[in-house]
Amino acid sequence: MPVNFIQERKRQKFLVPIVLAVFGVTLLVLWFGYFRGGEIPAPPAVQPGQIKIKIDLGVLENPFLKEIQPFPAVPTPESGQGRENPFLPY
Repeated sequence: MPVNFIQERKRQKFLVPIVLAVFGVTLLVLWFGYFRGGEIPAPPAVQPGQIKIKIDLGVLENPFLKEIQPFPAVPTPESGQGRENPFLPY
């Protein structure tokens, strides 16, 4: 089966500009987003007692949640713990 070198060249012809474009976009993002960013303002400090959190426990009174039953306990094996070394081949 002969190798078609013409198709390989076409791929390489498109690959180089794509790689250069990705490299250029990366440089632009770094330049405008990181290096020229300057000081990042600090978020405002939150004092204790400023944030009010209200927890609504009325959701637990839903009739659907009252119908839920817990899973039964998993029985332990009566024949012991199994093999002494489970990593040994049979």
